[in-house]
Amino acid sequence: MNKSRQNQSLARLPFYYGWVIVAVAFITMGVGVNARTAFSLLFPPILDEFGWSRGSLAATFSIGFMVSALITPLIGIMMDRYGPRLVLPIGAVLVGTGLMLTTFAVLPWHFYLTLGVMVVGGSIFISYIGHTLFLPNCFIRRRGLALGLAFAGVGIGSVTIFPWMQHSIDTVGWRQSCWVLAFIILVVLVPLNIIFQRRKPEVIGLLPDGDKVPDAATAAENREAVDPAIIDKEWVATEWTLAKAMRTARFWWLMLSFIGTLYVWYAVQVHQTRYLIDVGITAEMAALALGLVGLAGVMGQIVVGHLSDLA
Repeated sequence: MNKSRQNQSLARLPFYYGWVIVAVAFITMGVGVNARTAFSLLFPPILDEFGWSRGSLAATFSIGFMVSALITPLIGIMMDRYGPRLVLPIGAVLVGTGLMLTTFAVLPWHFYLTLGVMVVGGSIFISYIGHTLFLPNCFIRRRGLALGLAFAGVGIGSVTIFPWMQHSIDTVGWRQSCWVLAFIILVVLVPLNIIFQRRKPEVIGLLPDGDKVPDAATAAENREAVDPAIIDKEWVATEWTLAKAMRTARFWWLMLSFIGTLYVWYAVQVHQTRYLIDVGITAEMAALALGLVGLAGVMGQIVVGHLSDLA
């Protein structure tokens, strides 16, 4: 009964509740994705403390992404069955716990399990992949804009979190900085997603884009109407399964482009801060540079997303 009353109150808000879902995603990715990228800031002090080779410590990130690749199908299954109110908090708990446990690490394999498996691997739950599994349900006409605004949280978060975290590392150390970031993730992201996130607007009696529920005649007309924006109508009408998708060239081209993009970015990002410090740039400026990379994509995400809605 309480849950039903809560959904009714959300449906009666003076604005479409889908924008609340976007706002929660903005905050979640702004903190969660950048908790993973913060490895670049932790890389130099950990190397300085333990004296290991760069390759042995950088393997932490590689292991984390291999774990991400393995568990991504599981995240999709969990999202279909349980929704974001359970899946996203699980990821936040993994990342937060991993950051706390990594402060006790003294051997390379300790970092592989904590920063690698738990932080980098767990972040996939609360990253772009986790959110694209349900955010598109909330919008049709404004889907591109909504996704662009949600993803912009990563850029805003990077230019905010990284300079702060580097200052924290310089003043109180990398371990204490990990604890603070973990505290933010567990105290803010976990309850925020449990309370406010929804899998789709229909669960609270709404339709995508905040449209009104149509009467029977209008609903029949909508079912018969063909969206002029759809180019490949046969493709859209197909009931897709994973096995069927894997037999198409589009699937493999999308996979190749996704893998290539991630490789190009993270192969540089992991070593970026250490390299900049080595060539004489201060750690604070290196952290700001790392943040500006994310910030540079914000306008493109929003503008391109909006333009895709108009196409």
